[in-house]
Amino acid sequence: MCGVDRMKPLPLVLVAVMALAASVRSQEEENAPSGGSPVPPAIPTAARIIGNIPDGTPPPPQPPKPKFIVSARDILATTNQQQGGRTITLHRIKPIALPPPPEPAPAVDIYNPAFQERLAKFREDHPKSDMVMLGATVYRFKNSPPRTLVNYRPEGADEYITFWSSADFALISGIFSFVATDGEMRFLLLMWSNQDIDRMAVLFASHGREYHGPNIPAFPEGPATFTIVGEQPDDPSALVPIQSLHDLYNSEYARLKTAWDGRERARIEREAYLKAHPPQPKNITLNYWRVEKPAPVKGANK
Repeated sequence: MCGVDRMKPLPLVLVAVMALAASVRSQEEENAPSGGSPVPPAIPTAARIIGNIPDGTPPPPQPPKPKFIVSARDILATTNQQQGGRTITLHRIKPIALPPPPEPAPAVDIYNPAFQERLAKFREDHPKSDMVMLGATVYRFKNSPPRTLVNYRPEGADEYITFWSSADFALISGIFSFVATDGEMRFLLLMWSNQDIDRMAVLFASHGREYHGPNIPAFPEGPATFTIVGEQPDDPSALVPIQSLHDLYNSEYARLKTAWDGRERARIEREAYLKAHPPQPKNITLNYWRVEKPAPVKGANK
């Protein structure tokens, strides 16, 4: 669908700023006084989705990349190889003068007042954001609403929290980032899969076996809720992102469902197109040249 672009390296100053910001934040958390005044609770806010929800609309086409054209008189040798139904053509060409590599950036003085000012500005523009990582299995039934079993480990915690939910987490998979009810932004990384209970029962029966589905708790009708499996977490704030996702599911259901339907239509259409038009291997042309003087091996004695 699209090519692989080579990412530009981050400037060393930005990398240093990000590293120092993380270090300073960690030290602040470790050195926080235990007997001081309690931290005031965050003002509750309504959860909201950040950005758009993918709905299957294809991205705009990328502008064509400039072609690397080699004149026939600059081709010194040609070799053809066959691989997987395609032809790979190797052209050895006349050496091309390349610009010298950039000079390494100067060392950053992290105690410089100007750097400290940039650091403060960076932390103001980039507040701390937690990553919410979930693993979910959506169980589907022919005549009942779906139920989802979710594993969740809060950031910095050692133990997983497992819960059942009456929300269809396939719809939630369209959320990439959101603001939780504590006012903090979260990034969502959701790995999920479907399991059709009725199909599994038929499959087991065809092999003379009985399928025993999961023990799913009963949920009341109405807004989606969740039920913890096992003990409640020691820190109730660990459930703020989970409750916020359910709030978003309930308040943005129509939007999430429309986007999901669009993604499913796009997936089905794409699969049908690939079935009717299977991709064919494309021929490749590779151009190379040999340098006059081999570069010294890194770390070798001069």
